[in-house]
Amino acid sequence: MWTIFGQDHLLKRLEISLRQQRQSHAYLLTGPPHVGKMALAINLAQAVNCLEGPGAPCGSCNQCTRIAQRHHADIRILFPGQGEEGRSPRTVIGINDIKETLRRVNLKPYEGSTSVVIIDGAESMSDDAANAMLKTLEEPPPQVMFILLTADEGAVLPTIRSRCQSMTLVPLAKDAMVEQLVTGHQATPEQAELLYRLSRGCLGWAIGALNDPQVLEQRQADLEKLQETLGAGLETRFTYANEVASLFGSDREAAKDLLALWLRWWRDLLLIKEGAEEFLHNSDQADALKGQASGLSTAEIMQFINRLMQTLSNLDSNVSPRLAMEVLMLNIPIEAGQV
Repeated sequence: MWTIFGQDHLLKRLEISLRQQRQSHAYLLTGPPHVGKMALAINLAQAVNCLEGPGAPCGSCNQCTRIAQRHHADIRILFPGQGEEGRSPRTVIGINDIKETLRRVNLKPYEGSTSVVIIDGAESMSDDAANAMLKTLEEPPPQVMFILLTADEGAVLPTIRSRCQSMTLVPLAKDAMVEQLVTGHQATPEQAELLYRLSRGCLGWAIGALNDPQVLEQRQADLEKLQETLGAGLETRFTYANEVASLFGSDREAAKDLLALWLRWWRDLLLIKEGAEEFLHNSDQADALKGQASGLSTAEIMQFINRLMQTLSNLDSNVSPRLAMEVLMLNIPIEAGQV
């Protein structure tokens, strides 16, 4: 039983290969955050170890249950800042993590039929780690499956990509997500509509926000801080720049998520200027967006969107986070705070 929803185009392919026992030794699952990459990876690990196989995992045998509970000895999950022992730097999957994992999978599976290595954030492997993984993918050990997850396929070494079967997970269509949230998770139609917009079709994020009120509370706090910064002087803006820069130093993804929130806000301003309000991401903030958009020109909005995108690119290139954020704050249109 597959637990992932809305990816039938991939599940049909997988079921055929699993039934014929011709599955790949390595998969590269790509798609935006929270679209279901980890859920599919866990399902794949279950499928190749399921006692009722071959084919889709049954979900109820001892192997499927232990894998779902993350208790299975032959399933290993690596991600930035954790590895298997929590030794690697916060933003990198290091060579020691990969070497230790490869050493273990070269042994026979302990309790299942297939060892599975899941690398969440494959683009975060260091150069040494990626090269070590490449050598293993070129000559994979028997009874081992590698599943690499990434939101940025282009950041994964081309040589690694070429040795994996690539599968792209796509966001859900609006009607499919709303129906799933209403019928499967007891959301109201209004909640489901908003969560669809905020999640951009990524069901995992929407379910998480529905089950944890703090997710939307934090979003609201971040939006209030954004609007406060837009309306403030340089001292407050530079203080905010320093806060984001400090966050980037301790949690790079959280800082980039915050800048993505800014990017979606300014995208919404552009949609309002162009008369496309039905496509707003922050539809619950329509009044504030309209008020702000009235004081800005389309050219000013576009220019600042480009500045935001350049700042994200600069941060990925390891420029000084504080300098990048201060330059961004200096380029906020003056009219943005005069609402």
